Amino acid sequence: MWRVMLAAAALAVATPAAAQERTAVRAGFELPANSGKTILVFRPSVSVGAQSTGGMFEPNADWTDSARKNIDDALLARQASLGNRVVMAPESYGEDARRVEEYTKLFAAVSQAVIQYQFFVGNRLPTKKRDNKAGVFEWSLGEEVGSLPGAREADYALFLYNKDAYGSTGRKLLQFAAALGGVGVTSGEHAGYAGLVDLRTGNLLWLNADAQMGGDVREADGAIKRVGQLLEEFPGSAAPVAAQP
Repeated sequence: MWRVMLAAAALAVATPAAAQERTAVRAGFELPANSGKTILVFRPSVSVGAQSTGGMFEPNADWTDSARKNIDDALLARQASLGNRVVMAPESYGEDARRVEEYTKLFAAVSQAVIQYQFFVGNRLPTKKRDNKAGVFEWSLGEEVGSLPGAREADYALFLYNKDAYGSTGRKLLQFAAALGGVGVTSGEHAGYAGLVDLRTGNLLWLNADAQMGGDVREADGAIKRVGQLLEEFPGSAAPVAAQP
C-alpha cells in the first residue's frame, strides 16, 4: 500500500516553492474613493468539492450552494467599503446568461495565466519580458465585454472567481506518505481571483489572484474571510481591511 502511494506521489505534480506576487495594477490606473465612477459586480463564480487521491476535482452540490450563499452575503456586506458606487449586474437569461458565463470563464483563464506567467517571475513569457522588466501589467478580456448586460450604465466591471477542492482522506494519506519519501504533494486547492475590468476597453485594471486562499467558504465566517482576501487592496476602497492570517 505504502509503495503504491509513494509511486503515485512521485508522479504527482508538486507545486514549486517560489516567491509569488498576488496583486497587480495596470500602469497609470487610479481610482480614488468617491470618484463618481460606477462599478458593475457580476455574481461570483463558485464551485466547491473534494480533491480525490489522484488530484481530480469532485464537485459537491450541497457545499457549492452553501458557499455561494455565504459569499453572496459577505460580498453584499462589503459593498459599502469599496469606495465608489457599486451596482449588481442584472439577472440574465438565455443568450445574455450564456455570454456572462463565458466572460466569467475567460476572466478565470486570464487570471490563471497571470499567476502562471507574470506573478511567478521565473515563468514570464518571452514576449512579455520587456514589459515585465519595466513592471508593466497588460492583460485584457477584449472590448466586447462592454456589451454584457448592465455594462452601458457602468464604468468598470468586477469579476470574482472562487474554487475550493478539499483534500479527501486518500489525498491526505498520499500527502503523508509522500512526505515520508521526501516528495512534496499538496492536499486541497483553494483558488480565488478578483479583477476590475475597464468596460470601454476590456483592459484588466487590477487583479488580486491566489491559488491558495484561506477561509472555509462552506461556513459564513470563512466566506467573510475569503471575500476580505479577494478584495484586499481594492482600488479606491474607503477603508481597506487586511485579510486575517
